[in-house]
Amino acid sequence: MSLGWIIFIVCTIGWHIGLYGMFQKAGITPWKALIPFYNTWCMVQKMELKKIWFFLQFIPIAGQFITIWICIKFVEFFGRFGFLQHAATVFVPFIYFPYLGYSKNERFAGKMVVDNYQKSGAREWVDAAVFAIVAATLIRTFVFEAYTIPTPSMEKTLLVNDFLFVSKFSYGPRVPNTPLALPFMHNTIPGTKIKSYVEWINIPYTRWFAQPVKRNDVVVFNFPVNDTLINDDVNFGSRVTYYEAVRQLGRERVWQDYGNIIITRPVDKRENFIKRCVAVGGDTLQVINGQVMINGKPQPLFPASERMYHLQVPPNTAIDLDQLKDMGIWVREDQGDIQQDPSMPNSYLVNITNEEKANLNLPKGYSITPFIRPVEAQTFPYFSETKGWSADNYGPIIIPAKGASIALTEDNIIRYGRCISNYEGNTLELKNGQYVINGKPATQYTFKMNYYFMMGDNRHNSLDSRYWGFVPEDHVVGKASLIWFSYENGPRWKRIFNRIK
Repeated sequence: MSLGWIIFIVCTIGWHIGLYGMFQKAGITPWKALIPFYNTWCMVQKMELKKIWFFLQFIPIAGQFITIWICIKFVEFFGRFGFLQHAATVFVPFIYFPYLGYSKNERFAGKMVVDNYQKSGAREWVDAAVFAIVAATLIRTFVFEAYTIPTPSMEKTLLVNDFLFVSKFSYGPRVPNTPLALPFMHNTIPGTKIKSYVEWINIPYTRWFAQPVKRNDVVVFNFPVNDTLINDDVNFGSRVTYYEAVRQLGRERVWQDYGNIIITRPVDKRENFIKRCVAVGGDTLQVINGQVMINGKPQPLFPASERMYHLQVPPNTAIDLDQLKDMGIWVREDQGDIQQDPSMPNSYLVNITNEEKANLNLPKGYSITPFIRPVEAQTFPYFSETKGWSADNYGPIIIPAKGASIALTEDNIIRYGRCISNYEGNTLELKNGQYVINGKPATQYTFKMNYYFMMGDNRHNSLDSRYWGFVPEDHVVGKASLIWFSYENGPRWKRIFNRIK
């Protein structure tokens, strides 16, 4: 277990132990302090606050402020109204709550003390807001952050409108490259195209208690090729990236057509993506007919991961969603999970999970076979037409590792040139047949960072490393840990509080 996780667990235990003692003093059944969200419900009831405050905690991002405000109010019911007491509530509750809960000098004073305290309502709100903003900013930056699944690329492991907690401690908290920024705004002020940050202070990549990403982790990271983008308003700037446009049209044409809207972003302000890490630095990755191979060994098939299959049906047979459900296939037409198969007569393309595939109940005359993508010119590193690569037959390719060296050959520059120049900040040139790095002739290069290869669990509906390359370690945000809410035409109750596997 990493040091970061140990610190997080110790702080969480201290917070709950302290709250247990505070509940006991307040006359609330103390075991209720140990149940997340139920404890804040009990606080709201005891303090006779409007019940709406409890439900406001479930609003993404803003809900963190509400929870902190409820805790500050609860501390005031112990007669503690000072700046330092509120600061302790926000920054070291795992120490201050046990003190309030078990010190003989502290007692639950009750509503009368709060009502008689001479402090203007405006001052109270300002104090609470300042503490909440500062605390929530620190929590989002260094501990955990709420994240919403916007696309189906991870289905059905993760569904659109799953709300996640992303642990920043799993790989170590990353210090922001751009520390001067408006709180709770990722890269633009909502409703505008104005940057929410300034770049004249830029901190080099720094990560505390750093831990490597592990193979098969579900990871949130900054989209690497979003350093330059031409379509910020379309699909998170990823449908057609700047670099894809340059490959298709040429750099001069792109700047001629899009020069007035091209923008650049520092690492921490690039869009957040979520994928599964299938290979880490030093691994050799290959995909053979859709099967991921790492260092020559087939990797496990996750039950909820999806891929396309040819569903062969009898001649002149039409199928509907109810028939598919009877076969054990659950699809959504709006996400392209079922479509006519142009390559085979009497056939459909269906997107199903490994679990569904293992439990199919096909009628007589029906059969199913894997769909294999043909050669694709747009797969990274964009020599697929000569190499015969596609999303389903890809590689082999070695993932760069910190401290590993490569010879500077034409083939390696095609694969790793972006790592050398864009991600590790070197100048890379070819002069008179000799590669030159930072003005000096070189025959090899040693990587400064670890890199990762990310793929979506929805293997035929995912824009991932097969199309844009490696993820450097300085782009890693955190590990997706828990689904805390899920919604589609109402709450998906069975998914709430599920751990992400």
